[in-house]
Amino acid sequence: MTQELAKFLTTTLNNKYATQSGTATHRLLRHVVIDDVFGDTGSPEIIAQIKQTPNLIRYFSKDAKTEVPIAGIINGTFISRRIDRLLIEDLTKTIYFIDYKTDINKTALIEKYKKQLGEYAQLLKSVYPNYKILGFVLWTHDWCLEQIIQQ
Repeated sequence: MTQELAKFLTTTLNNKYATQSGTATHRLLRHVVIDDVFGDTGSPEIIAQIKQTPNLIRYFSKDAKTEVPIAGIINGTFISRRIDRLLIEDLTKTIYFIDYKTDINKTALIEKYKKQLGEYAQLLKSVYPNYKILGFVLWTHDWCLEQIIQQ
């Protein structure tokens, strides 16, 4: 019984830490803007990480939006979501969106994340039917950007 309790407490504490860490990371990423003209804003440590991964910089420009609410009907069910980061390029008719994930094990919940990003894409497509939609997960533990959606 003692081992079971210890395992339960360890799991609970690990989950609490992961949730708190993820929330803090989301909060920091929300405020990052990389702008060569007016200067960068946000956490210097996170800005440095983003700049070390050149394919990330464009998604943290002043034109990118954060915490974008989106809602609609999917398969007869009302869905309301919030997109972590969204960049709309009208010139190329392309929408890029990113969802931040703090998981260390990238495969553990990937099917859940694919479904989530698929919902984002469907909702965006209903608003922007003539745009190409590209969705990514930004794994914040190693700053890897993984494309999940291409429509």
